[in-house]
Parts: sequence; C-alpha cells; structure tokens
Amino acid sequence: MRSANPALTADTFQRVRDVGATDVMTIEGTVNKTGLCLVILLCTATLTWNLGLTDPRVGGLLLVGVIGGLVAAIATIWKPVWAPFTAPAYAAFEGLALGGISAAFESRYPGIASQAIFLTFGTLGGLLLAYRSGWIRATENFKLGVFAATGGIGIVYLVGFVLSFFGMSIPMIHGSGMVGILFSLFVVAVAALNLVLDFDFIEQGAERRAPKYMEWYGAFALLVTLVWLYLEMLRLLAKLQDRR
Repeated sequence: MRSANPALTADTFQRVRDVGATDVMTIEGTVNKTGLCLVILLCTATLTWNLGLTDPRVGGLLLVGVIGGLVAAIATIWKPVWAPFTAPAYAAFEGLALGGISAAFESRYPGIASQAIFLTFGTLGGLLLAYRSGWIRATENFKLGVFAATGGIGIVYLVGFVLSFFGMSIPMIHGSGMVGILFSLFVVAVAALNLVLDFDFIEQGAERRAPKYMEWYGAFALLVTLVWLYLEMLRLLAKLQDRR
C-alpha cells in the first residue's frame, strides 16, 4: 500500500510473518493499545506541563523527548517486531516534548492547548465515523493525493529548516497573514486525511492476519499522525489569535 506516513510503507506487511489464528492482529486490540499509548503520552506531557516554563528542567526534558521520540520512531519502523516496547517509549518521549511545547504556546495564547486537543480528537472522531460509514474510502487515487501533498509539505518544512541556519525563512507561510493561515489550513487538512490512511492500514492488518505485535505498530502509526495533527492545530490557532 502507498501511504504518506513514514511508518506505513508499501512493504510493511511483507516484512512481517503470518502466525496462528489465536495470535493475530485485530482492530479491537489496536484500539486498546492506541488508548494505552495515549495515556502514557498524557502522563509524561502532564509532567513537563506542570513544571512550567520557568523550571530549568523543562528545556532538557523537551530535548530528551524530541531526540528520544525520533530514535524510538526509527527503531519501530526499522524493526516492527520491537513495537510492543518502542511504541510505548515513543509515546512517553513525545509526551515530554508536547508538554513543553504546549506550555510555551499556552503562555502566549491562554487556552490554546485545550482548543488544539479538542480539535485534534474531534477530527479523529469525525474522520473515523466517516471512514466506518463509507463516506471516505482510501482508494489508490486518494492515497496518491495524500502522499503527494504530505511529501510536498515535508519538502517545504525541510527547505525552511535549512534556510533557518542562514537566518532566512520562507516568506509569508509562517506569518499570521492570509497566506500563512491558508497554508496552515492546508497542512491541517492533509494531516487529518493521513488518519484515513492509518485506519485503512489497521483494517488491512486485521484482514491479512498480521502478527499480534502489529497492533502496537498500528497504534504507533496512528500516534505519529495525531502528534503531527495536534502540532499543526497549535500553529493554526496561534496564527488566528495573532490576527485579532
């Protein structure tokens, strides 16, 4: 299958071994493990959130979260069989990072974190309902479109990251003007549509009787998209508040 999520490559299921009927991936099992990962993320996010920006430990914990989350993600993608251990680790590290990032946004825009959380999970619920009802289907053209859009966003962010080393930035898209807001709306929409690809991946895994540990891998893939969507929601809301 084609997917924009780096955790969901075309050969993901080809790299795992089918097992007996009593030890296979299920949708219910993946949902449960996703819930557990979200609880872990919430616990570690609460830690850095409660410390506050004035605590000198927050910067270190945020850095640990970013680096640790990247390492855990790479390990999970490289060895899906490690997912029962690396997926919870990814959730814990991402929680440390998101808690610090959310506190920074909250200090400048009071109430923005709760709004972003509500919109993120509202989007998740709405798209899940649309997917289960058959209103949105992960056709090949749909996957190709989301993949292309996500890749384009990735290139823009990469170019912006490189330019930052030279004291430059891509004009307008990071500002609170109309172009910046439209860009953020587009990124939020693409991030949200990646959830549909995650749902399709999980459903295919259950249908293909993937190994039980792939439930953790599916939870990890879904968590990657939710983290991205939440961060983009924060950016969009911040731009909208700057226009007031």
